[in-house]
Amino acid sequence: MSNIPKMTIKNLVKEERPREKMVLKGAKYLSNAELLAILLRTGTKDMSALELANYIINKEKEGIKSLASITVEEMSQIKGIGTAKACQIIAALELGRRVAKSCKMDKFKITSPEGIANIYMEDFRYLKKEIFKILLLNTKNEIINDVEISVGSLNSSIVHPREVFIEAIKRSSNKIILVHNHPSGNPEPSKEDILITNRLVEGGKILGIEVIDHIIFGDGIYFSFKEKTLM
Repeated sequence: MSNIPKMTIKNLVKEERPREKMVLKGAKYLSNAELLAILLRTGTKDMSALELANYIINKEKEGIKSLASITVEEMSQIKGIGTAKACQIIAALELGRRVAKSCKMDKFKITSPEGIANIYMEDFRYLKKEIFKILLLNTKNEIINDVEISVGSLNSSIVHPREVFIEAIKRSSNKIILVHNHPSGNPEPSKEDILITNRLVEGGKILGIEVIDHIIFGDGIYFSFKEKTLM
């Protein structure tokens, strides 16, 4: 029987403990597991916080990417992670996403679909359900806001012009961009996608609100109706 003591974070040399390492060197010098261990704070009787962090990151084949769409319920099912820790981790992930998007959006002028992809691709590419949003633009083609319109497979009953354009009217936006994702990873538009786009373009003409593009996100790739001359 081995008498080797269980490795815990306290057993590490002080400058190699995640929290102390962050203070001394900065967050960018920490591994993914070390960053997650700081959020976890404690492990279980069988695993240190660092070991638990490594387990969480590597339990799915996608690695850290799997955390992009994990829910509180899914996180809470991991041994050693209760509701409080799950909420703390997911809140940190969401805050990171919002900070990153805010930095990208600051005074960002829309000049191409690629610019939209640079801002929104990471938000959409790992989602397990279809999410339909509209991007509201001002007269300088800068993003004012984005608004979620529907969740689930697109059809004309859940993406109605009324819900789309009322948000633009509220914020005095005269231009909008439609965006949604395909969880399959393939961004090619379906017949329903094309029908909905045409319907919203026509509705916008009546209201004086220009629909300037519809961008569908897949896994790291996108489809632009404008680029493909479908609108």
